[in-house]
Amino acid sequence: MSQTGYRQFCPVAMAAEVLCTRWTMVLLRELIAGSTRFNDLRRGVPRMSPSLLSRRLRELEEAGILSRRPVPEQPEVLEYRLTEAGQDLRPVIEAFGLWGQKWVESQPSLENLDPSLLMWDMRRGLNPAPLPERRIVVQVCYPELPASKRDWWLVVEPDGAVDLCQSHPGFDVDLYVTTDLRTMTAIWMGLTTVSGAADKITFDGDPALRRSMQSWLGLSPFASERKRVP
Repeated sequence: MSQTGYRQFCPVAMAAEVLCTRWTMVLLRELIAGSTRFNDLRRGVPRMSPSLLSRRLRELEEAGILSRRPVPEQPEVLEYRLTEAGQDLRPVIEAFGLWGQKWVESQPSLENLDPSLLMWDMRRGLNPAPLPERRIVVQVCYPELPASKRDWWLVVEPDGAVDLCQSHPGFDVDLYVTTDLRTMTAIWMGLTTVSGAADKITFDGDPALRRSMQSWLGLSPFASERKRVP
């Protein structure tokens, strides 16, 4: 943590010394969302260097916000779990996100597009409840992107587990969705809907999956908050 700090006894200042270093709040968002392993955390904060991620994890551990322990069946793999103090930050992070969704102008966010982060967040938020109780495969294509970032596959298993693949998973595709990254990001953020962006999306495949897409598509947890930016 900062060696200088604010030098105030105010609890806000003391909390800011722990939480307001670069990337810390975003990292906490990932931990609260359920990521526990280093590589999963990296997927949630892809522009954070591995060395800085390691440092922030160590600082949060020193502050008593998370604990680090080996996975029982894989002792060489570490998991990072929020402590009681870390779990108490959940309403803080949620309030941060709701405030940003409500009051921060959206267009700058739509200039910082990242297909890897978007699809990772969509995988995490996907709601399997409206889907048939069988394996469902959805291929999402962003034609304007380079080949390495163009195609993504969401695989939903009958038990509700969701996997994200960057290469064909080897199963039949139930629904093909073709759109541009900006449009899908706007849908995920709650700035528009699948039907509202229908002129920018092409579908091929199961018509029932297409009709219900808004109900199962993984959206931002803040997508329902209405914008209030003047």
